[in-house]
Amino acid sequence: MTQPKKLFVKTYGCQMNVYDSERMTDALGVSGYVATDTPDDADMILLNTCHIREKAAEKIYSELGRYKPFKAAKPDLKIGVAGCVAQAEGAEIIRRQPMVDLVVGPQAYHRLPEMEQAAGKGSKQVDTDFPEEDKFDHLPRGPKARRGPSAFLTVQEGCDKFCAFCVVPYTRGAEVSRTVDQIMAEARDLVERGVVEINLLGQNVNAWHGEKDGAEWGLAQLIRELASIDALKRIRFTTSHPNDMDDDLIAAHGDVEKLMPYLHLPVQSGSDKILKAMNRKHTAAQYLKLIERIRAARPDIALSGDFIVGFPGETEADFEATMALCEQVRYGQAFSFKYSPRPGTPAADRAHVEEAEKSARLARLQELLARHQREFQESMVGKVLPVLLEKPGRLEGQMVGKSEFLHAVHMQADPALKGQIVQARILYSERNSLAGEIV
Repeated sequence: MTQPKKLFVKTYGCQMNVYDSERMTDALGVSGYVATDTPDDADMILLNTCHIREKAAEKIYSELGRYKPFKAAKPDLKIGVAGCVAQAEGAEIIRRQPMVDLVVGPQAYHRLPEMEQAAGKGSKQVDTDFPEEDKFDHLPRGPKARRGPSAFLTVQEGCDKFCAFCVVPYTRGAEVSRTVDQIMAEARDLVERGVVEINLLGQNVNAWHGEKDGAEWGLAQLIRELASIDALKRIRFTTSHPNDMDDDLIAAHGDVEKLMPYLHLPVQSGSDKILKAMNRKHTAAQYLKLIERIRAARPDIALSGDFIVGFPGETEADFEATMALCEQVRYGQAFSFKYSPRPGTPAADRAHVEEAEKSARLARLQELLARHQREFQESMVGKVLPVLLEKPGRLEGQMVGKSEFLHAVHMQADPALKGQIVQARILYSERNSLAGEIV
């Protein structure tokens, strides 16, 4: 009997990359590969890369250097680079690291089996096309193995917003929505395999649109259709753009019980001048009005956001406007970063804020955001929350799960309760989690 080949996939970046890595593993399963957790004995190493962070490409080249001894010891080992760095760098990756056998962009990874086969015959493979065919129609499904309680499901890819700081429109391409039938079929398949919570993914997920029975659907209609799957207990979606939060989607937060009270809605800055320079196409006041409407529909909703500090042209007054917006919204969780230029984006060649000033501002913002997160978590203490138990904790007899508000909650629980939603009283708050007990 032929021994299966081993595939090691290292995933960088967003949840969509996690989803993509799973589907790449499915695709290569047709070629006889099974996943392994270590590169040591792998027959193929695949890096699924992200281009959002600073010096992303250089970090990948550094990571590839670590695998040179593996290739030297095992010349038949195949090494591939996938994802957004692959899309941006293309054949340059093979020129700089000749040991790389294949480079594939995020819209072409359904072609991995053919690329792997050609690479096995000594032919270097590069595919960074935006093919006309829908990759989801050409991806094989993996075996019907049991899944964890929570899963990602990509419904939309790409972005047409062209924010001045962002490479996504260039690496992921234009906005494309999967069909209702595709999404529902995959959702039912996930539920059959044990999934009770689905997180819908898209670079701009609330721009998703589809057609069903001759009617145009938006994300709210899709969520309502997913909620009709009895065994599916929870629905989430990320990441959203403020300009695509329509009335129906806002209303869904109030009337779809399975839609969790958590919304990631990035604003990036509280300054209208900076928002205009970023090409965000909304003002701070419009964003705050939107938050009011969302909270009117779902008063207990937890909000999270993204912030870029030190964008070109940002003054102290602009930064203070961001601080004021955060004080008004009071995010339950937020992510903040110093601006760093991405080659090819409109903001890359603009005059930059001094690095020391960016660092000082970021520290002030993160202190404020951390205080708001701590206060929100502490407001949970004493409450009884439904928690989806997902995996063993660090301590003996401990299980970890997620609250409706996406808090990690740990408690003493029988491992047989994995995948169940239990009622848990919150005992105390830690830095990034809550401690509870089953009621």
